[in-house]
Amino acid sequence: MRRVSTRSLMPGMITAEDVFSYSNSLIFPKGTILTDKAITKLEVYSIFNVRIEDERAEVPEEEPAEDTSYAERLKQTPEFQHFSEEFHKETESFKDTINNALDDIANLDVDQLVQNSIALLSADGKHINVFDMLHNMRQLDDSTYVHCMNVGLICNIFANWLHMEEEDVKTATLCGLLHDIGKLKIPENILKKPGKLTDKEFKVIKTHPREGYNLLQDSPVNDHVKNAALMHHERCDGTGYPLQLPIQQIDPFARMVAIADVYDAMTSARVYRGPLCPFKVIEAFENEGFQKYDAQYILTFLGNIVNTYMLHRVRLNNGQEGEIVFINPDKLSKPTIKSGSKYINLASTPGLSIEAII
Repeated sequence: MRRVSTRSLMPGMITAEDVFSYSNSLIFPKGTILTDKAITKLEVYSIFNVRIEDERAEVPEEEPAEDTSYAERLKQTPEFQHFSEEFHKETESFKDTINNALDDIANLDVDQLVQNSIALLSADGKHINVFDMLHNMRQLDDSTYVHCMNVGLICNIFANWLHMEEEDVKTATLCGLLHDIGKLKIPENILKKPGKLTDKEFKVIKTHPREGYNLLQDSPVNDHVKNAALMHHERCDGTGYPLQLPIQQIDPFARMVAIADVYDAMTSARVYRGPLCPFKVIEAFENEGFQKYDAQYILTFLGNIVNTYMLHRVRLNNGQEGEIVFINPDKLSKPTIKSGSKYINLASTPGLSIEAII
């Protein structure tokens, strides 16, 4: 029996004990054979680690999470190549700025941080291009800096979807950029240790929200940014950490960051597959997350992501291909597909779902 971080789990691993949420609700019983879907569920619940048995079980081989033709076509475009180059350049600059600020946090250039990250977004407002590009730049070794940059950009787009005022959009962006700054206070040998972390080491990792909040106390950021660092692992049903706050006590900007943070984690590549298809992520939120996240925020976030895939061609889990022609507002992950001359309403077709965008 060993303890494995959720990020390092693989299908076929078997739980060696009951897995509970932070509010002591059972998620999986002992002896559960983990699948990709089960691992995704653990991420929705922000479970950091699971004890697993030494032996493994066979699980049915699943289809690739993302069709290579779609991903490869995007990666060959000049727009993607330009964005990728600028993204990595800006992430290096962000890394230098944050590392320098750790010794002099009071002089952190907040305005420059926000301006540099916003500059990555296209001026014409076609924000979904950025989502597509981020989705296809996932690397297995994403650093804290890359993750924070991703979440900052997602929060910027998210805030615009919520029709926030300009200053609030900037605040949301900064909340995303700095939400995980506390991880820079975690020893690197623990943060990057693959697989077997001890109980003591996991307790250290879970201190990063408080570490981030404390680190930002003397910085020139407002309370929303400080609270986002402290509360981004809190959940609206009280199952989060470190304070197990109910929705009324969670800062609204922290509720936004919680969604962006988990979305970025779930759409990252894993050792056994590429990035998860957005519709699978949306389905996971629908199945497990509506009680955990602010209802207005999560519906706005998912609804806008789904709408950006209108008229895209997709492949279903039975091999059929078609075009998305209608979004079902009551079941965002199950749109209506036009396949040849047939219309397939996935919301009323149990067992049928979108496997990949093609």
